[in-house]
Amino acid sequence: MIRAGIIGGAGYTAGELIRLLVNHPDAELSFVHSESNAGNPLCSVHSGLIGDTDLKFCDNIALDGIDVLFLCSGHGKSAAFWQENQLPEGLKVIDLAQDFRDEREGYVYGLPEWQKSRIEGASRIANPGCFATAIQLALLPLAGAGLLESEVQVTAVTGSTGAGVKPAATTHFSWRNDNISTYKVFEHQHLIEIRRNLGILQGKALPDINFVPVRGDFARGIFASVYTSCPLSEEEAVAAYRSFYRDAAFTFVSDDPVDLKQVVNTNKCILHLEKHGDKLVISSVIDNLLKGASGQAVQNMNIIFGLNETEGLKLKASAF
Repeated sequence: MIRAGIIGGAGYTAGELIRLLVNHPDAELSFVHSESNAGNPLCSVHSGLIGDTDLKFCDNIALDGIDVLFLCSGHGKSAAFWQENQLPEGLKVIDLAQDFRDEREGYVYGLPEWQKSRIEGASRIANPGCFATAIQLALLPLAGAGLLESEVQVTAVTGSTGAGVKPAATTHFSWRNDNISTYKVFEHQHLIEIRRNLGILQGKALPDINFVPVRGDFARGIFASVYTSCPLSEEEAVAAYRSFYRDAAFTFVSDDPVDLKQVVNTNKCILHLEKHGDKLVISSVIDNLLKGASGQAVQNMNIIFGLNETEGLKLKASAF
């Protein structure tokens, strides 16, 4: 059994990660660290875990007794954690924050559809951002073929859980319900990793990627609509995407238009392509807490330890 520990156990991503790990056939959750909840049962914070585990939050960290550590604290806290703690030899680390997504300090960017071979031999993984996952999966095949030559336009709507568990003015139910708004237009932090990685894959200068993030009035999921000029016909583009993702465990190309309910509560990304004039339009849908965070982290864990990518992730979509 893979012995796992979690730092920062009270948030949404940690809650989903705990849910996956306690039901994973090859993993055992050793501890979940949370200073503010130490001594309390996990289900006192993550009520959906009632009956699944008797584990309690702890405030001590025993890194020597585990095989993999998941860092689920806020952005900037992972780097601070390693300033205060020694990394034991042989311990694998999967960081769900953005601290090491530039691959510094030996981290590998953990997008399996792009870097599976590097993930297999890695000991430190920087898990991708949620918007970054949906948008990169929409564009990787074009970058891989050197076809990102014109401006890319992206509008992506995310659920409120993408903003984290701590309440804020724009996540409060009475504000979010029956409402919609944009934020960080053209300046979202995930653009950094998107541009970096697509540029590496394409091997030449990227065009502008114009990203408009939208707050949706629902809890979870991301719907990204992406378009750019492309010389391929619709049939050629679909064939290219299916070829690129032929070995992908969770990314699929659909002949029919996609919707969020197809992916919520799963680790899937589903893509749909349409050609309008010279524009290729790609719709990309994921669950922001699973394929966009905790599910992808478990997928990376599976790869690192030589398991089938789908172990513990065979989840049914909440279609109705």
